[in-house]
Amino acid sequence: MNSFTLPGLTAPASISIDTWGMAHIRAQNTQDAFFVQGFNAVRDRLWQIDLWRKRGLGLLAADFGPGYLMQDRAARLFLYRGDMAPEWAAYGEDAKMICTAFAAGINAGVDQVRAGYLPLPPEFLELGTTPAHWNPEDVVRIRTHCLSRNAASELARTQVQALADPEVDLLRVPLSPPVPDSEWDLSSKVDFPADALAVYELATAPVTFQRARLDATLAEAPLWSVVDARKTVQPAAPPMEGSNNWAIAPEITKTGRAIMASDPHRAHAAPSLRYMVHLSAPGMNIIGAGEPSSPGIMAGHNGSAAFSLTIFCADQEDVMVYETAPENPMAYRYEQDLEQMVQIDEVFAVKGEADQTLPLMFTRHGPVVCQDRDRHIALAIRTVFTDPGTAPYMCSLKSMRTATMPAFRDALASWGAPSVNMVYADMQGDICWQAAAYVPRRTGWRGLTPVSGAGEFEWDGYLTAVDLPAIENPDRGYVHSANEMNLPANWDHSGSPVGFEWFEDGRADRIADQIEQGAASDIAANCALQTDTISSLSLRLVALLPTGEPHPALDLLRQWDGRSEAGSNAALLFELWLSSHLLPALLARIAPDAELRKFLLPGNIPTVVHLLDGTNRTLASRAGISEPALRDAFLIETLQTAWLDASDRFGNDPEKWRWGDLHKGWFDHALTPLGRDYDVGPLDKGGNSTSLMLAHYEARDYRVRVGASVRMVVDVGAWDNSVWINAPGQSGTPGDPHYDDLAQLWAKGDYVPMLFSEVAVDKATRRRVELTPV
Repeated sequence: MNSFTLPGLTAPASISIDTWGMAHIRAQNTQDAFFVQGFNAVRDRLWQIDLWRKRGLGLLAADFGPGYLMQDRAARLFLYRGDMAPEWAAYGEDAKMICTAFAAGINAGVDQVRAGYLPLPPEFLELGTTPAHWNPEDVVRIRTHCLSRNAASELARTQVQALADPEVDLLRVPLSPPVPDSEWDLSSKVDFPADALAVYELATAPVTFQRARLDATLAEAPLWSVVDARKTVQPAAPPMEGSNNWAIAPEITKTGRAIMASDPHRAHAAPSLRYMVHLSAPGMNIIGAGEPSSPGIMAGHNGSAAFSLTIFCADQEDVMVYETAPENPMAYRYEQDLEQMVQIDEVFAVKGEADQTLPLMFTRHGPVVCQDRDRHIALAIRTVFTDPGTAPYMCSLKSMRTATMPAFRDALASWGAPSVNMVYADMQGDICWQAAAYVPRRTGWRGLTPVSGAGEFEWDGYLTAVDLPAIENPDRGYVHSANEMNLPANWDHSGSPVGFEWFEDGRADRIADQIEQGAASDIAANCALQTDTISSLSLRLVALLPTGEPHPALDLLRQWDGRSEAGSNAALLFELWLSSHLLPALLARIAPDAELRKFLLPGNIPTVVHLLDGTNRTLASRAGISEPALRDAFLIETLQTAWLDASDRFGNDPEKWRWGDLHKGWFDHALTPLGRDYDVGPLDKGGNSTSLMLAHYEARDYRVRVGASVRMVVDVGAWDNSVWINAPGQSGTPGDPHYDDLAQLWAKGDYVPMLFSEVAVDKATRRRVELTPV
């Protein structure tokens, strides 16, 4: 047992670490509970949260040198700079107290590290840096780690349409519902360089460590103005970061208790983005997943109700284009007049150099990210994140403590960002789904391409959860979401546009189908559903293969059940065919121009299925496969090359092929490029980019880059029956027993107990930390 005496703590408290690394925090009041949560974040995730803060506040160059100066500048463009009173108010009447206590707990932990009573994580030693203290405002002012949309996609769409037409852009990202061609007439006619949003990309990018970057001189700082200094940043397709969740009513479970399931999908890294924690104090008892840099949890339960979220694909950003005055590049045209950009000169500390002062420019709409003074144009990003109440997930401070469905929905009225599908289930048997976000009110336009910033495309406030749809206690007995287009059939997409870039990959339909068939009526069945590897899109592609052709590849895929299990030989052949042969060949036919094709890669799988099954005849014609015979020949040709590829890589005996031999779970550590061996992996992994158990990869190496790290299934009311898994582990310190102890379980689809009662927690406790006030 360890013990610490901490200034700032008001009464004795404790941390019990269970078998699987979850910290169960017990305090005698709410303030102390969040103080200890901050202290515990230092104990388990100090390097991670310290880097997160320095990245978000634009303080990297002070630690790491000139190679990080441009990323610091980019980050500060997107900091919240408004009044703190409405900011705190949006998250609840005690939000300021909570964040103050949380930051104080972090600072107490940092002091223990500096004094040598807690270990300094090895990353600090290897890079010669030290952890810093926090201010309460640091917790909420940082916005750049939020899942945002759709500025990069707007620019990419404009660039695709300059080279092709709107139909081709559906291969990058489909639109649901379809958009009339008249929408594109509203687009700005300005041609942009490919790296026009490089500053935005840099502001939202993780921190990378390359020797050349760490050794960069001040003169070389501009070389690191893009995400990857070796190439120009290209606007990308929307990332595969989504999620699944559902809540099942007591009437259709075996126990007569509700079940809530959650598995948020995010980019994999070591340490994990998520952290599981249990906080208990008089009047509060919550357990679940959050981010180690934030107080509270965003998914889990509070002993009365369970809750979780997925991304609701609302559009919360716009790219605004300005005409600047030839004689004054700081003036831009707005309505009939010229307005001056606001310039803020920020001072940046730089390791080994004198402080640097760099200008930040803002229009009435937001930060300026690109300016061409010779052409008299400028671009700014309008985003919800400049307004109060949009710190990512911070409204959870209210919603996580509600115990009734009306109170839960009321708490979400001020949920700003990210845009989410919230599901809820409680001990009274109530379940609900609520879309929650600040969604810009756009009148006469949909926000899909860059538009003029001269005044004709303005936001008229926000739609909030009060205006967005919800479902309470449906007759079918469940609510669910998987990032699909789930607005009601009668929603006015023209008058009240919300978003058009959804994940139409079949996950939501699979969830509904399995629940309705009774395949999710207990905890084990829900775990199986979360780790389900069937993809309806994969089966639809296999069904298109010609039936009369004799070929071992055809025989293998025809016998396949569509499960991309790690041990499946058919899954290996299918995924190799799809990602390394079918998609590239199809895109080469439709976009022979490499300049165009780079925007479309890797290709949207639902659009490709619609192309091949004849639903989108325009794209099929462009690909030269509109006739069945032509399509069959194309499918056979690409499948044959995939068969030869699999034989070359894995031998001539297909019985020995395994999808997991190619498809690997891998958790990269930030210091890997410097030769540090802190990665976790490779781990044989099932799933694919469209299965419920999302395991998204890139064809260049088939590593799983996005998927569930945290999974949980909650038995509402019989709380100790609940289960969870986090990957690769709870600790962020290399060498700690809990750094990677959950990775193998995660790879196999296993879970560990989510213990809640004092008796169960005490029985599973393996280490205890006692905390006393000064």
